[in-house]
Amino acid sequence: MDKHIKTPRILGMTLARGGSKSVPLKNIRPILGVPLLAYTIREALKSRLISDYIVSTDDPEIQRVALEYGAQAPFLRPAHLATDTANSLDPMQHAVRWMEDREGVPYDYVIELMATNPMKTVEDIDGSLQKLMETGADSVIAVHELQDHHPMRIKKIIDDRITDFCLAEPPNARRQDLSPKAYIRSGAIYAMRRDVLMVQDCRYGSYDSRPWYLAPEKAVNVDTVADFLLAEILIKHRQEGAECVV
Repeated sequence: MDKHIKTPRILGMTLARGGSKSVPLKNIRPILGVPLLAYTIREALKSRLISDYIVSTDDPEIQRVALEYGAQAPFLRPAHLATDTANSLDPMQHAVRWMEDREGVPYDYVIELMATNPMKTVEDIDGSLQKLMETGADSVIAVHELQDHHPMRIKKIIDDRITDFCLAEPPNARRQDLSPKAYIRSGAIYAMRRDVLMVQDCRYGSYDSRPWYLAPEKAVNVDTVADFLLAEILIKHRQEGAECVV
């Protein structure tokens, strides 16, 4: 390898505030004895591309768990960046500035790994980063295909009558016949160039966002007790090497 070739600096981060209302402290609630957050930490630390990986939290207990599982958690996030109305953009920018001030060198890319998705793997993490770097896109975002929830199957009720919400559903159409395929952000991975986050002031970019496809069984987004139960079943199946069909 040419020693003069610059290795991209990549900051990985997970935002894990303590004020969840749906399930209190859900980020460290255990699934099969392991805190939810730890599933993301474990895969992030396997990455061969991420230069630094941190957990940004406002909660000392979450910080303790992050450190226990090997992540950096070098600060407690300011309270105004951890309210119920706080977005993801501001605490991400705060984390980049904090780390760059500490390291003295800017990053080239940033990847946000959501704690609420415990099913992503290091192959998804490094694959999305590789795609981002190879394409020069603004961002690469994990998505999964909508099946039962295809836009043509979504309805609204007007005057107590069922009608199409936005797209007409063909009569007697089977789910697999609906076209084009529809996708939704999975809430697992957001990879972006640094300038997209810090200059364009967004996570997606202005015009060129590429997909990283997740299989349906990897697309769990844990927000309720029912989601925890589903995630537990899927993780147990994966650990047992069983084939899982969702």
